[in-house]
Amino acid sequence: MPLDVGDNAPEFTIATDGGGSFSLSEMKGYNVIIYFYPKDDTPGCTKEACGFRDMLPDFSDSSAKIIGISKDTVAKHDKFKSKYELPFLLGADLEGNVCEAYGTWVEKSMYGRQYMGIERATFLVDKEGVLQGVWRKVKVKGHVEEVLSAVQNL
Repeated sequence: MPLDVGDNAPEFTIATDGGGSFSLSEMKGYNVIIYFYPKDDTPGCTKEACGFRDMLPDFSDSSAKIIGISKDTVAKHDKFKSKYELPFLLGADLEGNVCEAYGTWVEKSMYGRQYMGIERATFLVDKEGVLQGVWRKVKVKGHVEEVLSAVQNL
């Protein structure tokens, strides 16, 4: 069953850039934006990450924490984060467990070829751990603003 607004967000702990870790359970009392993206340092993923970076002060005003998740390694995240001065955590879901829990590991198709990959998706988790926003098949343009509006209205 796909996750929807009103569902409890699946708990997870994930390795992050800088050799750290992130646990959703430790974020009680904060709104959390979890955005899944296919790959570090690609055009769409870079634009999305920089959008969250540029609007971080607005998210911080809403007691919101942001984490980006892909299947890239911590080392790749470190380079990506440094290159674009990203001020939020990037989670390395090497085994794909978090992607599976959130339903973002999906069959995709490009030029008639089928393959498995991460669907660009964002989840807004409220201070109690309940999903208040779910965006699937995200188009980058205007998306960060839409998520900001949703978190400001919590």
